[in-house]
Amino acid sequence: MEAKEHVKCLIIGSGPAGYTAAIYAARADMKPVLYQGMQPGGQLTETTDVDNFPGYPEGINGTAMMVDLENQAKRFDTDVRTGWVTGVDFSGEKKLVEIEEGKHVVSADCVIISTGASAKWLGLESETRLRLNGGGVSACAVCDGFFYRGQEVAVVGAGDSACEEASYLAKLCTKVHMLVRRSEMRASKAMQHRVMGMDNIEIHWNTETVDILGAEQVEGAKVRNNQTGEESVLPVTGFFLAIGHKPNTDIFAGQVDLDEEGYIIAARPGSSYTNVEGVFWSGDACDKTYRQAITAAGTGCMAALDAERWLAQKGIH
Repeated sequence: MEAKEHVKCLIIGSGPAGYTAAIYAARADMKPVLYQGMQPGGQLTETTDVDNFPGYPEGINGTAMMVDLENQAKRFDTDVRTGWVTGVDFSGEKKLVEIEEGKHVVSADCVIISTGASAKWLGLESETRLRLNGGGVSACAVCDGFFYRGQEVAVVGAGDSACEEASYLAKLCTKVHMLVRRSEMRASKAMQHRVMGMDNIEIHWNTETVDILGAEQVEGAKVRNNQTGEESVLPVTGFFLAIGHKPNTDIFAGQVDLDEEGYIIAARPGSSYTNVEGVFWSGDACDKTYRQAITAAGTGCMAALDAERWLAQKGIH
């Protein structure tokens, strides 16, 4: 891999973490170059209304919010580029990053990884359609549960995250239908006891989703018992997926330390350092706990500040 260009700071990814890192890096005169990736703006571009990000008292459309962040980064002369990273080589002092299968190769003094994570979906046509038009399909109860106060909703999943989502929604909704594919949960016993102890959570065992009903908004969920074959319709207006997330870190395997799920392992507690000198993490590529836009933005700030101090220590100006 031979570089055709050298930059001081390269940011991979363009969600809240990437753009926040760019704002701080640019203001520190690091002259950041940011590649937006396969999904410019990240997961928030799939969210219609964002009501829990500070500074937007009336709420804001997810895509509009990411345009605001992009424009703020550009205001400080961040070089925002279209294109996605297809390979990296972090073995040398200069970090090599391949763009679009060798179309371009950039070397960088430091790299900030902001590639995020992607929610796992069932793959139903109705799920995709209603998710993309803001019709009531979501992978984040904390983000969107507020909109379903006093309504019935469904949660798909059987792990700790699904139990947490169901418990959170149960405080807002009249009823939560928890759809579990098997006859048992993967969740810890403590989490299972929590959901089983809540009167307005009904667990549907051995249950799979056949279809999500509704043209513009969720109007129900058709489900099937995979033991008896019996189908029924649940009268829900919100449909939440909690079957896991996949961090977008495949290209970093063998380059930075990843855990068994593919999340970047922070090399130093309370910092954005990875195990590789000059490579920093931010956002959901490492954070499997909070996965919020505001926490992603916070880690973007951390990464830029850590990178700035690291460059200064190395005498790179």
